[in-house]
Amino acid sequence: MTARRLASGGLVDRSRPVRFSFDGKSYGGFAGDTLASALLASGVRLFGRSFKYHRPRGVLSAGSEEPNALVEIGAGAKREPNTRATVVEAYDGLVASSQNRLPSLKFDLLGVNALLSPVLAAGFYYKTFMWPASFWEKLYEPLIRRAAGLGRNAGLADPDHYEKQTAFCEVLVIGGGRSGIAAALRAGRDGARVILCDEDFALGGRALAEGEAVDTAALLALPNVRVLTRCTVFGVYDGGTYGAVERVTDHLAAPDPALPRQRLWKIVAKTCVLAAGAIERPLLFGSNDLPGVMLAGAVRTYINRFAVAPGRRAVLFADHDDAARTIPALAKAGIALAAIVDPRLDIPAATREAAAQAGAAVFAGARVRRALGKRGVGAVEIVTADGAVTRLRCDLLAMSGGWNPALQLTTCLGGKPVWDEERGVFLPGTLPPGMSVVGRAAGALPSTSSSATLRVEDIAGKAFIDFQNDVTVSDVKLAKREGFVAVEHLKRYTTLGMGTDQGKSSSLNGLATMAALTGRGIRQTGTTTFRPPYTPVAIGALAGAHRGKHFRPTRLTPTHGWAAAHGATFIETGAWLRAQYFAQPDEDWLAATSREVNTVRNAVGFCDVTTLGKIDIQGPDAAKLLDCVYTNGWSNLAVGKARYGLMLREDGFVMDDGTTTRLAENHYLMTTTTANAAKVMQHLELCRQWLFAPLNVQIVSVTDQWAQLAVAGPRARDVLRAVVDPEHDISNAALPYMGAATLSICGGLAARLFRLSFSGELAYELVVPAHYGAALAARLMEAGAPHGIVPYGTEALGVMRIEKGHPAGNELNGQTTAPDLGFAKLLSKRKDFVGRTMAAQPALTDPARPTLVGLRPVDPAARLRGGAHLLPQGVPAIAANDHGHVTSVCFSPTLGHWIGLGLLKNGPARHGEIIRVHDPIRDGDLLTEVVAPVFFDPQGSRLHA
Repeated sequence: MTARRLASGGLVDRSRPVRFSFDGKSYGGFAGDTLASALLASGVRLFGRSFKYHRPRGVLSAGSEEPNALVEIGAGAKREPNTRATVVEAYDGLVASSQNRLPSLKFDLLGVNALLSPVLAAGFYYKTFMWPASFWEKLYEPLIRRAAGLGRNAGLADPDHYEKQTAFCEVLVIGGGRSGIAAALRAGRDGARVILCDEDFALGGRALAEGEAVDTAALLALPNVRVLTRCTVFGVYDGGTYGAVERVTDHLAAPDPALPRQRLWKIVAKTCVLAAGAIERPLLFGSNDLPGVMLAGAVRTYINRFAVAPGRRAVLFADHDDAARTIPALAKAGIALAAIVDPRLDIPAATREAAAQAGAAVFAGARVRRALGKRGVGAVEIVTADGAVTRLRCDLLAMSGGWNPALQLTTCLGGKPVWDEERGVFLPGTLPPGMSVVGRAAGALPSTSSSATLRVEDIAGKAFIDFQNDVTVSDVKLAKREGFVAVEHLKRYTTLGMGTDQGKSSSLNGLATMAALTGRGIRQTGTTTFRPPYTPVAIGALAGAHRGKHFRPTRLTPTHGWAAAHGATFIETGAWLRAQYFAQPDEDWLAATSREVNTVRNAVGFCDVTTLGKIDIQGPDAAKLLDCVYTNGWSNLAVGKARYGLMLREDGFVMDDGTTTRLAENHYLMTTTTANAAKVMQHLELCRQWLFAPLNVQIVSVTDQWAQLAVAGPRARDVLRAVVDPEHDISNAALPYMGAATLSICGGLAARLFRLSFSGELAYELVVPAHYGAALAARLMEAGAPHGIVPYGTEALGVMRIEKGHPAGNELNGQTTAPDLGFAKLLSKRKDFVGRTMAAQPALTDPARPTLVGLRPVDPAARLRGGAHLLPQGVPAIAANDHGHVTSVCFSPTLGHWIGLGLLKNGPARHGEIIRVHDPIRDGDLLTEVVAPVFFDPQGSRLHA
């Protein structure tokens, strides 16, 4: 038995002792303990230092509302700061340490901040560190950065893993106390699917703290009821959706590596019963933050549930009848009760009788003026009803200003609490759809508080309202003097309620203080907004498994294995890994790329273009949707034909381009760029569901369903004739440029063939189900062998598109318009489309805007580099003379020198002009001729062959 552990009683399992460490010292406890209860049992009162003043702090509460006892759990990469010792389960091997102290908990050099409290009052950061200005960077900012923040980040990758799960039910019950158990039992017996969530590791709620028996057997026996302990519902969202975090293995010394540390639940429920209970309210007096000052309900919790005596000699300071339950609990623990202090004059006879049995003095109409002590309570100073001041020795001050319904979750969707003047509490107001509130959360409190508690008294010393953020009564007074009387202004000026506890124990006292100072009632003063999460949620739990490559998995094309076997070098393009080039022995990237380009220009090659976004669009209003999202018209597109389309954002800038093919009367297939596939899908959904609703059309991404291989070059048709089944005519007359056909290949495999060209050559895109992609690549190599076919990668693809002047990712950078890219004729004047109005604004149609041009070095041996600035000759290289920049460059094996595309002011009017390409980063400077962006086959005769 440890120093403060009772010899019997409690709900801890004395047959299962545990050992843990705190600040490097070993302690003992039992299974069923929290870290707070085990340390209290060992005689520890000092748990941490306060955020701003570094005052010594102990345990205030026994639940998730705890603002003081914040500790670090774990070590190394597993270290997690700001964990409430009151909810951490004690287990063998637990490592915990105090935080916010330098160098140690008992001797903290930053305790000097308490002496500087007049300077560090509310809003001090707005008024200080202003002069001299030269001190900011050298002195003020480094000091502030060292002192700012609460707790330390581990600074290492999180070694744990997390998971997400979705559950559906008819009834969600939040809270596992008596009211929650009763609600879940009734719904379960009615046959409903029920989920009950409770943040504690044991069901029973407040009954456990009061030493009362709770029967859960009937509930746990129901097969249609799922009980999730260690599971906190932290938020309420639209559509009957609730967020919850289950702490799966946080309480285990050696968890199964297959289990997650925590699990994020998305619970979709038809109805919800909130049975979250109530949170005890502190009282305001000087030095009410000293270790040994505890909420009376928490004192009963440690005695009844954990068999721990939090002190040896106590004073009870409370203003309501329920607090009298603390008197027999103290006697049970062998704690002497020195006095009961109650602001009410009419103290019930039962309370007086219990006090007499305990040998305690009763001070009616009195209050505690301040607590006395250095690192813990040693005495209290009491102001009696007649104004006299007396001192009483004690090491435990149990206080209670009543109970506040835990209604935070009722406000997540905008509902406002309603002030009940008679009971002195806020009650739930407008509830989220489908939610009902029962028990203490609904206002069924054991007793009400006296209005005397809600007055600002003549307090000696610092009286803390928000313990976590060191907000005092004097801070609220200062906020009132400086005009920050609106509750939201008060919150931000003083940081009241902005800690990890979200003001659970401080909010009402702060509002009451401001109400008293302004002479308004609490109803008129109002309340701040409670926002999720109800308790802190680890970022890892929100991310779940989506981190590292799981956050953005590398997607492989259907031909990836085939390409790897044929010597491909790969590159990441968006989320995909694509073949960049296929080098032969003794070839570098440039030689391989040039060989691939030359082969396509003179014979034939093929490239996997599966990564292009593919969106299937079907329905009677499919053409209307296309007219809405594309700048050009689509209603007149014939079946079996494709068309190039340009898409704008709502601000008039180009978002994406691609082709769309009409496969049937009400069936279209859209292709997008690889990088913007997801963005375009989102945009289409926005247009379909909102901007142009109602439209009778459905869309679905089919990018992963199809393998798509481009076959390009003068011999492309010859290769395809050996692959396409003979009954299908793919001649130029039957399948002209921008044509499409549904056909079969290789003896009956259903496929699609599109006559499209990104290279400027005679080209097709052959589409088959994704799992046939590698086989198709092998078949094309076999069929193309007599014609010298080669596979080519993204480098060759990029070279050929630059030679043809096709804008791509570097030009579609979110800052270019259709005229900038030479696509002004695609802006229809006969229909509406997204971005039409903004695209017509003068700033976006100014001919002086940077416009797409081609760039050819005057010296054929010179190398262009992307990103270089375009300047007129003979002017200084300054921003004022910057006329544009180089967007894309390549070595053109077709032309035998480097070429580039760029955006240049008044570009079309400057063809033939010699300009300067200035590259200060890479110390380059050369002259180039401005030319048309199409370097090769400007008439397009090759792609129509």
